[in-house]
Amino acid sequence: MSEDAAPVRPILDLIVLDCPDALELARFYGEVLGWGLEEESDRDWATLEPPGGVVAPDRPDGRTTLAFQRIDDWVPPTWPGGAHPQQFHIDLAVPAIAEAEPAVLAAGATVHEHQPSEDGGFKVYLDPAGHPFCLCGGMSS
Repeated sequence: MSEDAAPVRPILDLIVLDCPDALELARFYGEVLGWGLEEESDRDWATLEPPGGVVAPDRPDGRTTLAFQRIDDWVPPTWPGGAHPQQFHIDLAVPAIAEAEPAVLAAGATVHEHQPSEDGGFKVYLDPAGHPFCLCGGMSS
């Protein structure tokens, strides 16, 4: 490669969550985020479409989206520790946690019993498959 050539950088395309039912978990996150479900989605593989649609990953304005993959022997993560610790989690920015919480609970989330935030800046929930995620307050509009 010449010194003038820019390195080829990958573009983050999908974040894929393993789960027992891809369609069910995609519907949960679709409802929470207000994103649509791709037509080809099923119980084995489901992908969400962010507002404005999915843009091809090879374009500079490509959008990262969420996808879900069914795993036959799914075991929910344990958090904050345990036999199956979380590998990652999703933080969702909201203007105010108390205002956003009713919608995530109605969609099927549960409040986790362990709440480590000392200042109330975030709150931990579990999605229907048991993945931890957080609502983080104070998002500016």
